Amino acid sequence: MDPKNPFVTQEAIIQKIIPETPKIKTLIVKPKRPIPFQPGQFMELSLPGIGEAPFAPSSSSDHPDILEFTVQNVGYMTSFLHQMKARDKVRIRGPYGNGFPISQLYNKTVLLVVGGVGFPPARALLYQLLKEKKKIPRLILCYGARTPEDIVYKYQLTYFKKNLVLYLTVDDPGKTAWKGHTGVVTCLLDKIEIFPENTMAVVIGPPVMMKYTVLKLLEKGFRPDHIILSMERKMYCGIGQCRHCMIGPYFVCKDGPVFFYAALQNLPDVWEA
Repeated sequence: MDPKNPFVTQEAIIQKIIPETPKIKTLIVKPKRPIPFQPGQFMELSLPGIGEAPFAPSSSSDHPDILEFTVQNVGYMTSFLHQMKARDKVRIRGPYGNGFPISQLYNKTVLLVVGGVGFPPARALLYQLLKEKKKIPRLILCYGARTPEDIVYKYQLTYFKKNLVLYLTVDDPGKTAWKGHTGVVTCLLDKIEIFPENTMAVVIGPPVMMKYTVLKLLEKGFRPDHIILSMERKMYCGIGQCRHCMIGPYFVCKDGPVFFYAALQNLPDVWEA
């Protein structure tokens, strides 16, 4: 990010596009200059004459010269991103916001509860935690998708299973041959032996999923300062000027997007989409 002008963008060339699901693609891009970032931070992708939108990198922060953005086709800007091809150009600015408090996860069990397209920032965090796994006694990932078809990063599931405790669930298996868990992701929390006093929970996903996950964690004895949230809602400018993303006194784009639940628990508009 240019400290003199945070709106300055740089060019990036799409190297490869990975279809994840019918509505989700991962764009692998090479920026003109490396962009160092922390897992949990976000960047703005823009197309001149079209618009821009915020995305958290889903790639490892060890490789700031090659970035991955996992994009769901849900609107005007993302529909154009889904039409892009290798060697097409986009523009990037950032990174913005804070990242996950990695050092506060050391010597704790880390429980990631991820819903829907909340996986991109979680994936960047997982890369970092797996790199430092000697400092993380136990790493658990609970991931829920709407259907088996909606599961992202299917090609990495074997890798994750080898390196952490992985629980998958889908809301609706339909007529597929799905043999895993069925139900919302919070149901998985009743199947896991968890010791809240020595566990840090990281929750990422749609607001309604995060709300009920937090309620379940509190029910299980988690303290609010042992619950970390990634709140990526209504962000637009990225620097606290447009005020679209405010939660109480906080700008999600500047004070977050990563928050301890303890800072948000008494605010009335926390779970608004």
